[in-house]
Amino acid sequence: MDHETPKTMGQQHGRRSWAEPWKIKMVEPIKMISREERAEAMKAAGYNTFLLKSEDVYIDLLTDSGTSAMSDRQWAGMLLGDEAYAGSRNFYNLENAIQTYYGYRYIIPTHQGRGAEHLISKVAIQPGQYVPGNMYFTTTRLHQELAGGIFVDVIIDEAHDPAHLHPFKGNVDLNKVQMLIDKHGAQQIAYISLAGTVNMAGGQPVSMENVRALRALCDRYGIRIYLDATRMAENAFFIQEREPGYANKSVAEILKEFCSYTDGAWMSAKKDSLVNIGGWLALNHLDVFEAASNLVVVYEGLHTYGGMAGRDMEALALGIEESVQDDHMRSRIGQVRYLGELLTEWGIPIVQPVGGHAIFLDAKSFYPHLPQDVFPAQTLAAELYMDSGVRSMERGIVSAGRDPETGKHRYPALELTRLTIPRRVYTQSHMDVVAESVKAAYDARDKTRGLKMVYEPKYLRFFQARFEPL
Repeated sequence: MDHETPKTMGQQHGRRSWAEPWKIKMVEPIKMISREERAEAMKAAGYNTFLLKSEDVYIDLLTDSGTSAMSDRQWAGMLLGDEAYAGSRNFYNLENAIQTYYGYRYIIPTHQGRGAEHLISKVAIQPGQYVPGNMYFTTTRLHQELAGGIFVDVIIDEAHDPAHLHPFKGNVDLNKVQMLIDKHGAQQIAYISLAGTVNMAGGQPVSMENVRALRALCDRYGIRIYLDATRMAENAFFIQEREPGYANKSVAEILKEFCSYTDGAWMSAKKDSLVNIGGWLALNHLDVFEAASNLVVVYEGLHTYGGMAGRDMEALALGIEESVQDDHMRSRIGQVRYLGELLTEWGIPIVQPVGGHAIFLDAKSFYPHLPQDVFPAQTLAAELYMDSGVRSMERGIVSAGRDPETGKHRYPALELTRLTIPRRVYTQSHMDVVAESVKAAYDARDKTRGLKMVYEPKYLRFFQARFEPL
């Protein structure tokens, strides 16, 4: 039974239920405000779920970033914070944890993943260079563009089809990389920006076979690979489950092997690592480390704290160890799948196969009568909140932003509304409530109209843009 998910256990043993590998020691009360109050709150927030007050949210699926529940060991570790400005013992515990489980040589802590993205972009991109990646992520691409880089999507085509069942839709298309090298020359490639799993594709994983082949290709041209390791432990679980030869290897073993094919990584530790704040940049080349270590002092803090308190580094060191436990990962992915299977049974269009950290509703199929420039995914997020107090978020045309050269909307193939599941926070009953709310919105889809944008910030507009109903 070691590798059984909730679904397979039910199939094999009938009514033998599955439960999370933890018990609850503390609760935080939540409440649902009335439908009228939710409508007022949504209007005040400009129909942008990021601008809602947390106290007005019933079930918060906005993000899994910094929203997970820490363990008793992590809370105990918070009391052992060494708040020395330089050389905190918690830094060395964190450094050891990253080296042990991810395998990189040199470690730089940052306040969160965005800080690490900034550092690697500043030191590894020359203006005008190309940065091929397996689908963009919002903050990553912005930092690359601000450093003068030109992002190029080299993910496999199947990733842009929400219904396609390819088991590793996060894979890099090696032919696309080769074509870019042939056209511009290897010296014009800053590095490969590899994400595991791919958030914007629906939390889709990259295979070990693919990263191994990518490594071989890059070695022929002297190109480095930097990994967005934010949800790499989840990616390791999918390799364990789906890729031949890995069923008997642990998540920890798979994670370390995958990282061995890359030259460094940045990490938003607020996801996989089960903490509320923190991040890091890890590197294998001394020259890049020294340049980034110098810049972290300018932008973040000394290289032995990088914007984190000692107590936060201790919680992170412990969270890394907990995040790679197989029982934990089966529970984490199992809850996401439970919600996905409910929606699939009801015929509601979602990204398939179900990814690691969220259910992505296919807003184009949800609202086929709404053109993309009236923001169907943003509309769906607003409708869900007004129905039930469930907060989700848009991952479509709003998140894609505008082309920096033309100033026009980017029109991504995927127009998605993300239901992001925090780790160790909600129960199966909460997932039932969410599923029923999605079904209610789906049943009312023909009567739904879109939105118009009435305020648009210059950068990362999905965080702060405001809308009005059409």
